[in-house]
Amino acid sequence: MNSGKYVFSQLLEFVNKYEFEKCVKRCGGDYRVRELNCWNQFVQLFFGQLTTLNSLRDICLCLKAHKRKRYHLGIKQYVNQSTLSRANENRDWHVFADFGESLTKPVRPLYADNPIPEVNVANEVFALDSTTISLSIKLFTWTRGKYSRGAIKVHTLLDLRGNMPGFILITDGKYHDSNSLDVIIPEPNAIYPMDKPYVDFEALFRMQKAEAFFVTRAKSTLNYSVVERNYNIDETTGLRSDQTSCSAVRSRNNRIPNC
Repeated sequence: MNSGKYVFSQLLEFVNKYEFEKCVKRCGGDYRVRELNCWNQFVQLFFGQLTTLNSLRDICLCLKAHKRKRYHLGIKQYVNQSTLSRANENRDWHVFADFGESLTKPVRPLYADNPIPEVNVANEVFALDSTTISLSIKLFTWTRGKYSRGAIKVHTLLDLRGNMPGFILITDGKYHDSNSLDVIIPEPNAIYPMDKPYVDFEALFRMQKAEAFFVTRAKSTLNYSVVERNYNIDETTGLRSDQTSCSAVRSRNNRIPNC
């Protein structure tokens, strides 16, 4: 017979409820809520994540089957999947985004001195990329993707010192990768490696003005001319060439300089 606390209850003690309630109050998450407040919503979703349950129905059925243990697990309120689904649909997502940021913010300095494999730089390095998750367009009507298929994109900015996500954006499948640069706030002196779908000169120019650096690949259709070459390079390091180039196409509204 179990004489101590359940493992889930012990894990829940590490979650700062005071910080969570501050995020709820700041975003008005519990405004006119009667059945399921934000904290109980978070606890039930947290339970489903740790127990690898695949759906809201599975979460509710599992909690219903263990109704005599819910109080000791730290789950004070039980609802059906319809109530939990409406809460996920209507609650302000900024509550959980702000709380997630409050969890990662004190952890990042612990990994500030961690080395990055095969990269010898003192700057912060954030890798930016996206992944596409296919979904049924009949069940998820808002997930419009390519070729009339359902899909969502998860845009992730990963801090390579500690491998912690610094930014996550979930969009429909038609959302272009470069549009996520309009949402990200670059950090000064940080380096952002990214693939060529993120080549948006206006967004990259904003990153330069923020005193950040980016590393990307050029598209095959890029129209440019080389204005300066540096021949004093060490090819044994993997560097093929060092060139200063200038765009051959003038930007719209002169928002970015050509050179």
